[in-house]
Amino acid sequence: MRLSAVICTVNLIVLGICGGVYAFSGFNLLLFLCFDNFTAVRAVLGLCFVSALFSAYALIAFRPYRGLR
Repeated sequence: MRLSAVICTVNLIVLGICGGVYAFSGFNLLLFLCFDNFTAVRAVLGLCFVSALFSAYALIAFRPYRGLR
């Protein structure tokens, strides 16, 4: 379970970096990394959507913030 959470978090960080590069420079890094294949871009975005859902589920179900006060 911990490995899945780490993989999903890294996936979302990489997507955030690609989005930041696109927002600040106008260069679509995700499209470049997918070799201008829009199907691959949509697959990566779908994977990131599932990663975001899993991360939200992990935060709600396992409450890692429970010990923080």
